[in-house]
Amino acid sequence: MSDEMGEFTKLTASAGDKAVKIAIFGVGLIGGSLALCFKGKPGIHVVGHSVNPVSVSKYIARDVVDEATTSLEEAARDADFLFVCVPVGMLDEYIEQLSNIELKPGCIITDVGSTKASVVHHASKLALQGGVFIGGHPMAGGERSGVEAASSFLFENAYYVLTPTQNTPVESIDKLEQLLKWTKAHIVKVDAVEHDQIVGAISHLPHMIASGLVTQVARYNETNGLYASLAAGGFRDITRIASSDPIIWRDILLNNRDVMLRLIQDWQQEMGRFAKLIESGDGNGIAEQFRLSGEFRNQLPERRKGMISSIFECYVDVPDHPGSIGKIATELGQSRINLSNLQIIESRDDIPGVLRLSFHTEEYLERAIQLLKELKYSVHM
Repeated sequence: MSDEMGEFTKLTASAGDKAVKIAIFGVGLIGGSLALCFKGKPGIHVVGHSVNPVSVSKYIARDVVDEATTSLEEAARDADFLFVCVPVGMLDEYIEQLSNIELKPGCIITDVGSTKASVVHHASKLALQGGVFIGGHPMAGGERSGVEAASSFLFENAYYVLTPTQNTPVESIDKLEQLLKWTKAHIVKVDAVEHDQIVGAISHLPHMIASGLVTQVARYNETNGLYASLAAGGFRDITRIASSDPIIWRDILLNNRDVMLRLIQDWQQEMGRFAKLIESGDGNGIAEQFRLSGEFRNQLPERRKGMISSIFECYVDVPDHPGSIGKIATELGQSRINLSNLQIIESRDDIPGVLRLSFHTEEYLERAIQLLKELKYSVHM
């Protein structure tokens, strides 16, 4: 990769061996992870932007960027690439502000929003002075947010979607693809409208269904507290995405309005089919529905990162003795296994305690299971 990126730097750097400047607007989980992918690479200089001076100081203190500023103009000035990593509801506003700045000729502007048709359409109506807009969507994320959660490994083995139009210069697409090789993501080029239809079905609709399901059970729980008591474990797992940021999801669903309304209709039809099968007592039909869905699900890739982050966790039985939980954490730490979360599920005098251990990656999970079994712990998936 070093030879390829060397050629990339020669291609895009200005005369006088000036570094390629990358400006990132909104250095949170996604923007910060992009910054970490680029920072320190040969011939690249990363600038972070936020309107909040506290955030700017945080970017520098955490060494995520080479420099940071609260000035939009200063960040954009002479930049070769502009990454707009703000929430979907703010994308149009930021791109409009950038359209009023004289940009470096050939500057590439891209975003990371999970809806594409709206921002691509809006950018196409603006006269970006010297710049070229290419919609982008790295299909990776996490349950934590903010620059504190940023990681240079976030996009590795994930899909990174680009949505150029017929009018997008081929050389600009090539330049952006070359830069994004530093993320180790798999680049896919898709029409913006098609992107919104697909992502609406595989991400936006599941988030909405999870939220609706939790709300339904919460209403039942108002008159019978057993719903909440018995809903632990599996129910929490299948509905965990219902805890996503409400403002972000408000903007996403409204931005992808037409697609979501069609998907809701299709979902209601699917539930209607189940209702008819149950009403008519068609056991074979119900079984066939589960067979078909299971068959398709089993074809889905397990190791590819996607819009909804995977769960890497296991359960460990531990005796109710002082220091037993600390010992497990110490053993994992000494083996350099990164534990992202630890939760005590059960701890009573008459039964062993149960720990839920969560990890950032499948590799950490597998190593942890092997280690704990060698230490004679009972481990369950």
